[in-house]
Amino acid sequence: MILRHTFAPVSNTRLAHLCGPTDEHLRLIESALEVRVAHRHEQFRIEGEATSAQRAMEVLQALYEMAGRPIQRETVQLVLASDPDTPTAEGSGLATRRSDLRARTLNQANYLDAIASHDITLGIGPAGTGKTYLAVACAVDALERHAVQRIVLTRPAVEAGEKLGYLPGDLSQKVDPYLRPLYDALYDLMGPDRVQKAFERQALEIAPLAFMRGRTLNQAFVILDEAQNTTPEQMKMFLTRLGFGARAVITGDVSQIDLPKEQTSGLVEAEQVLRDVAGVSICRFTSADVVRHPLVARIVDAYERHGRFVAAAQAGAASASAPSAKPAKTKSAALAKKKAAPASTARRRSVPKPP
Repeated sequence: MILRHTFAPVSNTRLAHLCGPTDEHLRLIESALEVRVAHRHEQFRIEGEATSAQRAMEVLQALYEMAGRPIQRETVQLVLASDPDTPTAEGSGLATRRSDLRARTLNQANYLDAIASHDITLGIGPAGTGKTYLAVACAVDALERHAVQRIVLTRPAVEAGEKLGYLPGDLSQKVDPYLRPLYDALYDLMGPDRVQKAFERQALEIAPLAFMRGRTLNQAFVILDEAQNTTPEQMKMFLTRLGFGARAVITGDVSQIDLPKEQTSGLVEAEQVLRDVAGVSICRFTSADVVRHPLVARIVDAYERHGRFVAAAQAGAASASAPSAKPAKTKSAALAKKKAAPASTARRRSVPKPP
């Protein structure tokens, strides 16, 4: 299918920002959607499958509207990852310094709605789907609107397959490396200066999961990140910390569990236990919700296919190695055999011996 489009009003500055340095943005769109894009000034020609060509046209139109200033490569990737069926309201309604923050996919929109309407929300899905970032955005919004008095950040101190040993410093310094993704989101949504001031007035708090037993968190927005590495006991302990006016968001990826193989993940168990509990919402993300580099979604899909293949191979090997069951002898067969034995002996005795 071939689509042709002429952008109006014509602006050489916008066209330059749309195409990027040496048409870098156009090459990125071609690679992501498997189409060919050619242009002569404001006249563009797109060739490819019908759905891909139409999607490329929508992406170009969206980028042209924001091409009043230079467009970063990350912005192009974000537009490509956005779901065209997601409602495109201006902004997200969240009080952060990111005016362009909004749900990029339908699952992200449902996730934001669930956080706003439920006291406990579970966000489960692969990396790059915005689970943690959107949770922090909702927490910052609640703090700015004075809906809560503080934000509490926590996560289990479990390394990703490596043992780092004892870390130097005080409690905050020991936990900081584990909470770096949450810090990055806070700095992006609030700015470093405001984050530092919030820590000084105790509006932001770092609470290691191991030290939360016995606490009651009132008027707080609590985020438990990397929850797939909690044990069932830790998860139950965390869920029962909520006090009056508190709200909790639990995020995790059950495909990246760093616990010992014999240990059950608290997030996996919580998803099963809390499925029908009122006031709890469980949101599932897929590779279609990934808003990082386009290659990340393909990597997630590849690992999911590999996992299904390994599981099927293991199931086939287990069924092949299972010992075949021997037929059980019935009581009637055993009794008939027992009765037949004396009769045959009597017949042998009645045969006369030769002279």
